[in-house]
Amino acid sequence: MERRTSRAPQKPLTSLLVFVCLLLCVHILPAQSPEAALDLVIINGHIIDGTGSSWYSGDIGIRGGKIAVIGNLSERSRAHTIDAKGKVVAPGFIDMLGQSEMTILVDPRLPSKIYQGITTEVTGEGGSAAPLNDAIIQADRVGYEHYKITPDWRTFRQYFARLEKQGMGINLASYVGATQVRRMVLGDDDKQPTPEQLEQMKALVREAMTDGAVGVSTSLEYAPAPYAKTEELIALASEASKFGGIYATHMRSESDSVLESIDESLRIGREAHIPVEIWHIKVAGKNNWGRMPEVVAKINAARNAGMDVSANTYAYTAWFNDFSAFVPPWAHDGGTAKMVERLKDPAMRARMRKDMLTPSKDWDNEWQEIPGPEAIMIGIVQNPKLLPLQGKRLSEVAKLWQKDPIDALFDFLVEDPNVGVAVFGMSQPDVTLALQQPWVSIDNDSSGTSPEGILGQEHPHPRAYGTFPRILSKYVREEKVLTLEDAIRKFSALPAQRMRLTDRGVLKAGMWADVVIFDPATVHDRATFENPNQLSEGMEYVLVNGTPVIDHGKMTGKLPGKVLRGEGYAP
Repeated sequence: MERRTSRAPQKPLTSLLVFVCLLLCVHILPAQSPEAALDLVIINGHIIDGTGSSWYSGDIGIRGGKIAVIGNLSERSRAHTIDAKGKVVAPGFIDMLGQSEMTILVDPRLPSKIYQGITTEVTGEGGSAAPLNDAIIQADRVGYEHYKITPDWRTFRQYFARLEKQGMGINLASYVGATQVRRMVLGDDDKQPTPEQLEQMKALVREAMTDGAVGVSTSLEYAPAPYAKTEELIALASEASKFGGIYATHMRSESDSVLESIDESLRIGREAHIPVEIWHIKVAGKNNWGRMPEVVAKINAARNAGMDVSANTYAYTAWFNDFSAFVPPWAHDGGTAKMVERLKDPAMRARMRKDMLTPSKDWDNEWQEIPGPEAIMIGIVQNPKLLPLQGKRLSEVAKLWQKDPIDALFDFLVEDPNVGVAVFGMSQPDVTLALQQPWVSIDNDSSGTSPEGILGQEHPHPRAYGTFPRILSKYVREEKVLTLEDAIRKFSALPAQRMRLTDRGVLKAGMWADVVIFDPATVHDRATFENPNQLSEGMEYVLVNGTPVIDHGKMTGKLPGKVLRGEGYAP
């Protein structure tokens, strides 16, 4: 009796649930049917799927921003068709170090990126967009004012929300910078954290990881980063590891102490139980040319011993960094304003000059790495008075100012301590050997830019516009040191695998439709060191999440990019 009376009221509810389920099935199943109409079909292309396999023929059907089906789709209904006859169809390219966290707020289309075929960027080199506090904003005020950006966020969660609100032309992921969390707690001073301060830094890393950061990063050449001891970095990397993160590094030295710097990176990886990514791998400086085989051997030995370590490269023989990196780390203690004060002090200047002229393994002494002042090209300046000097060599500036080159360098930094420079300090055989390694992917190491507006007034490294097409034209087509299939793998599946982007980087059903279509016989870069603000040519179509941002070789202006959050993200 009791059982019967308790079950009786459930019958109308059960009937209602069955009815609702049937209703849902009627509406949902046709939309998910493989035979449903497609948004877009790419036909007649040579599909290079990103895995390194040879091309194959087939049509690619896209629906709802994802690849729905690959095969013979001649009978399938669709809204749009792209005929890729004679062209390669490949996964969108992934820039393993992009630097666009600020410029994406200036021009969210990022023309320099999409014309290269880049559909995803990873950023946050030591410094990162977040976390932020008022002290950092004040210290970096010149940079924000230069780009006319109001930093109205404090956390990654808020920064990512701003990106999603404005829209963006490509997908973007970010590391949290170890320098950034150091500055939050210690400022720009040359000092060590107390146990309590280190706990604050670790808490900031944890917050960033739950906000969606993909790992923790270092740029150990640039103050205040060199002040951090290895143990501090292990502590921060250990926090990122708990959330499935990666440790990415611009190492402490890429020149005389490059092998020791790799050892430090491997130690951090081992003790923090975290994979290691070495950014823009190189052997810098004329005294180190020819040492790339040693670097490759060391990393291969670590990998053979079970260490998860990989690297990336932009494959040019000049790097691009802060002009102030030529000044010894001690001169940066307390931040940029303090450095400028020291540059105005004759005794401090004399001490800096002596350090720069003395070979040392204690810091990455770039003055010792270059053939002479002609190897430094003035790039992006923030002081408008110095705009006419963009694109000139330091040797030319010294002659113009009738000064010794080191004095010209010091005086330039007094006028503009935030200038960026191209430095010609690598050998081509070393660069080529690094590029050929199966564990090396590709980075731009430059922020997205445009020939127009504020960004068009700058003089960046040509890699900002040219890295990926240049590899396709120079290293694949002309020099044949890479196959087309392997280049595409380095652009797509390899970085997606490293960044754990399980739904990108390969062309197959179920993946997000980040797709490029280009003619491998004609794709090329146009940017040069003398005239860098030139878009690459040859990308006929670039699709981001199924939406064309390049259509018939022209920018559409659409902003379909997504924020790509790490494994530790807590909504």
